[in-house]
Amino acid sequence: MHHILLSPMTWVLLWGVATWWRWRRSGVVLRSALVLSGLLILLLCTPLGANALVRMVESRVSPAQRCDAGWNGVPIVVLAGGFADEPRSRDDYIALTPSSWRRLRGGVELWRTDPRAVLMIAGGGPYPVKESTVLANLARDWGVPATLLREEAESLNTWESAMQLRGMLPARVRVVSSAAHLPRTLIAFRAAGFAVCAHASDSAYVPFETWGYLLPQLSAMQKTYMSMYELAGMASYGWRARRT
Repeated sequence: MHHILLSPMTWVLLWGVATWWRWRRSGVVLRSALVLSGLLILLLCTPLGANALVRMVESRVSPAQRCDAGWNGVPIVVLAGGFADEPRSRDDYIALTPSSWRRLRGGVELWRTDPRAVLMIAGGGPYPVKESTVLANLARDWGVPATLLREEAESLNTWESAMQLRGMLPARVRVVSSAAHLPRTLIAFRAAGFAVCAHASDSAYVPFETWGYLLPQLSAMQKTYMSMYELAGMASYGWRARRT
């Protein structure tokens, strides 16, 4: 359901219906509100608006919350980014989403700066072959010793991953994920009782380059959807954390 509610295309359709239904019977105030909301939706369908929203989300992790040399030796947790298709085996790497690839790459690169640290891969998924299993196998191919690899294969989302890792890891951990995903990741891990720092595997933000930045694009709509999903996730996790 959230895929529909958070999609800019849904907003465009709803705006069109509302404008068609109410324009002739509206006063100046409502017409102004319809025009302004239409312009805002149009802006969020462009790279300019989408990247501004991405930057707002990613900036929720401050420099003080990021991992530095003072965290050396602390276990590294890589959060799986899902499957694009059902995996057929432990080494069916093509089934991984680009997000999973990038997060593992970021985690392995961080591990290479501190090769005595434990590398935990967290994520189960809906299939018999688990996300953490495939990613751990890929991490071994990339040079991480099996003795330093751990897997958490029961969780279906970030909140569950944080809760499942209680008791499996020390109280201090380094978490690796996409930059936009890190803000709600920190909320979840702190709610689970961890002292945590964040390491971004990649960023979705792209600075202004050409005038095409001002034109609506499908990629911009996807970024806007992703950002709105993360903002909704932060609100949901914040509420759950307060209850926890």
